[in-house]
Amino acid sequence: MAKASLASMSIDALLSLRDDIGSVLARRANELKDQLSRIGEHVSAGTRRRFSAMRGRRVAPKYRNPRTGETWSGRGAMAGWLSRAIETGASLKDFAIEKSAGEKSSSKTKKLRSNRKAANKKTGKMRSAKKKMARKRGGRRKTAKK
Repeated sequence: MAKASLASMSIDALLSLRDDIGSVLARRANELKDQLSRIGEHVSAGTRRRFSAMRGRRVAPKYRNPRTGETWSGRGAMAGWLSRAIETGASLKDFAIEKSAGEKSSSKTKKLRSNRKAANKKTGKMRSAKKKMARKRGGRRKTAKK
């Protein structure tokens, strides 16, 4: 029935109908966008964004410019001085900072590791981790009787 009435309409009437439909669709689209933005505010207020655990932490520099003393940690975009030096033919290894045996693991890191080990012993997490590994292997590991 709608096809018959559209076919009998004049071109001017069809063009005005198209404009009316366009305005109704635009109004409805704006209403839906408003609803979505309101829903988005409620959703974003209740959720946390997840970031890397390393985000914002300072890292020891891995590369140093011997002339100026500028450093680059190796994270993010390459430092300008380093990219220019590499373009001129230098190697990245030429700017690497050598670490002595004592610097590889700081005392702070060692202290954190020992604290973590002590906490694991108290809570029995080490045992539960071993049990999980045994389950992955397909059962208990047989030990020799004493």
